Amino acid sequence: MDSFVKFTNQSQGRDRLFRATQYACMLLSYVLENKAGREKVVMKLKRVEANMSSGRKLFRLGNMVHAIEASKASIQLSDPFLCYCLTAANLNRVLYFTCDTVLWVRSVDLVSNINKEKWRHRASQCYFYSLLLHLARDVYVIVNCMEEEKKGKQKVAHCENGPTLNSSHTLLKSLDNFLVILYLSLKNHPPVLLDTLKNVCDLFSPLDRLGFYKTNPGFIGICGLVSSIVGIMTVANPQLRLKH
Repeated sequence: MDSFVKFTNQSQGRDRLFRATQYACMLLSYVLENKAGREKVVMKLKRVEANMSSGRKLFRLGNMVHAIEASKASIQLSDPFLCYCLTAANLNRVLYFTCDTVLWVRSVDLVSNINKEKWRHRASQCYFYSLLLHLARDVYVIVNCMEEEKKGKQKVAHCENGPTLNSSHTLLKSLDNFLVILYLSLKNHPPVLLDTLKNVCDLFSPLDRLGFYKTNPGFIGICGLVSSIVGIMTVANPQLRLKH
């Protein structure tokens, strides 16, 4: 119970719960949409989904400041590739949260002469670019993990068989297999695995909105729900969160 209270006291924790509920309702409404006699249930699910979306926009009003601070921190990274990717990703998040704030202002009718579709398109573009940059960071980290894993396995094989034994050649050749090294790297580094899974799942939503890869609400709901569960896991257990 203490862990749950601590989790829900965090703004990110509440956002992840709202997000999981939002996409679960999207998925369920899609599944039940063509079922006879389920019209009222579908209507209620869509209403809950809309309320969760509005609530999340309210929670995200201060996230622009966090994204700016994250940009300042990432620009100090010593690794040039990580510095560029994370700084550019965080700047796109700043623009995304700006568009999100404009959409929230429009949704509560504080300003009525705002083109929702135009600002929604801009938000999707910024979100899409941010996800691509985060995925580039994930690939970079995975490649580095694979290199470390490969070197470690080669050292073990060298110590066991000796540098002059011909039998080591077969072992090293098998260990050099890309899929084996990739599997071991992801298995031994859960944070990068979870972050990659989350970003890949999140990518389908802006792809659909921007018209690059049209899917359906059911598929978007599944991807969003998986991403939200991963997000809940990383908030509940910070050790599963990718640091840079």
